[in-house]
Amino acid sequence: MATTTSYRTCSISGLQFESRAEKLIAANAVAGVVFLLIGGLLALGVALTRWPSVHWLQADKFYQVLTAHGLNMLIFWMIFFEIALLYFCASTLLRCRIATPKIAWLAFALMLVGAAMNNVAVYQGASSVMMTSYVPMPATPSFYLGLVLFAVGALIGCFVFFGTLVVAKRDKTYEGSIPLVTFGAVTAAIIAVFTIASGAIILVPTWLWSIGVVKEVDPLIYRLVWWGLGHSSQQINVAAQISVWYLVAAVAFGAKPMSERVSRGAFLLYILFLQLASAHHLLADPGVSTNWKVLNTSYFMYFAVLASMIHGLTVPGAMEVAQRQKGFTRGLFEWLRRAPWGNPTFSGVFISIIGFGFLGGISGVMMGTEQLNMIIHNTIYVPGHFHATVVVGTTLTFMALTYYLLPVLFKREVINPGLAKLQPYLFGLAMYVFCLVMMGAGTLGVPRRHWDLGFGGMPGAYEWPGAAYLMMGLVGISGVVAIIGGALYIYLTVGTLLWGRKVAVAGASAQPTPIPPTAPTLAAQSYGSLGFAAPGTFVLAMVFLVSFVLYYFVNWKYLSTLWGMS
Repeated sequence: MATTTSYRTCSISGLQFESRAEKLIAANAVAGVVFLLIGGLLALGVALTRWPSVHWLQADKFYQVLTAHGLNMLIFWMIFFEIALLYFCASTLLRCRIATPKIAWLAFALMLVGAAMNNVAVYQGASSVMMTSYVPMPATPSFYLGLVLFAVGALIGCFVFFGTLVVAKRDKTYEGSIPLVTFGAVTAAIIAVFTIASGAIILVPTWLWSIGVVKEVDPLIYRLVWWGLGHSSQQINVAAQISVWYLVAAVAFGAKPMSERVSRGAFLLYILFLQLASAHHLLADPGVSTNWKVLNTSYFMYFAVLASMIHGLTVPGAMEVAQRQKGFTRGLFEWLRRAPWGNPTFSGVFISIIGFGFLGGISGVMMGTEQLNMIIHNTIYVPGHFHATVVVGTTLTFMALTYYLLPVLFKREVINPGLAKLQPYLFGLAMYVFCLVMMGAGTLGVPRRHWDLGFGGMPGAYEWPGAAYLMMGLVGISGVVAIIGGALYIYLTVGTLLWGRKVAVAGASAQPTPIPPTAPTLAAQSYGSLGFAAPGTFVLAMVFLVSFVLYYFVNWKYLSTLWGMS
């Protein structure tokens, strides 16, 4: 007998939730937050060990903690939350039932079992291979098998998302093109299929190698294919977080895209070119040709950079246009001064946009240039960069979205609104400092993968300048402050689910209602350019461009001092 389903319309947002999809969204989001909590606790060990004057953990324990921290933060937390976001963008935004809910629960179970199996393998020891798990350094078989099970579950979740789009189209729950936010989710899902399949393709033979079925796995092939997972997982994050930016612009301001055609075109550029950025991890490898390196990290990747710059202009530009239409027209930045800075959904997203663009974007393009990559390859600069993209960009965006979803999806009022207002600032600004000083230490050459800055009295130990110790001390201090900010998010999220006052819920219906003509802007179509209607955003974009050019020039100047001409 078929399982019955029902639909409820949120009195706060006007969004409609199908009961089975609602449970799946909630389950995946909660699982993601659990792994964020685990990763955050582990981050304390990493930060306090990187802090030279504390240097908490011994080498064996440090690499064990670092392995689990990377996997929980970069893979498990992110992808669980992104699967929840995919279901939300398909079923909720298109007001339709979710396709194959039983298979979706199977996907969730595989992901949960795989993530738990991988964590147990690391905590048992003998799998401290860090997130990259480069062969021939071996981990236990359950380490690889857990990742494979997680990947299979996530792939199934992506296909459930695509199936839900088919259901919405067949049932005609929307007219015209799918909403821009859902289009961004489609982009994330397409990239996810490539990314997760890359992981499965290389981890399955690696698992077989760990149990003795396969004799060996070529290290160069492993690195090439694995980075299709390792770096492209961040490309899922980028597409997902930018979809959330458009969503928040709509719900916080009633903003329409400045040009929906242009925004959709930028998402298309992501599908075609964004994964090529994975190549910058291989620029020091001898196994791939210079032609391959230059082609992937310059001509083609610039199209992905262009797409990010378009989104970086159109999202705040849409906010500015909406604010100016409300009368905030004095000067270049009244629209920004009068923005709802006390709303953690908005403040978290805006702090994320600025940090992701200035810290993550500029440093990422520099790292993706073959010659400049040699300056900072395998230094602490690299985690400084990806904390700017993954943490300031994606994690902070997902935190901000959570404050919107708690009353809308979980039907609970956020506890302690004062702390909720503070949390994005504490977490986001501490991460700004964390990323900046880590990149500064990396520019001085501080290594990425060695647990001891002073090399523990080893023969030939290198004496770093005092600035390196100062910056790594600031890494520890800012890291601890950011962890406190993350702990506040966990407290507010879990506390709201347990003790938050219930939001009044309207009665459920057996049938969905189609998207009405007066639906929120996130589901509306808007074509054509609004021209120079966002001068403040244009000025901010010019500041970004000047910053980018100057930083790029400084790094070429720095490179020229390393190898003198005789």
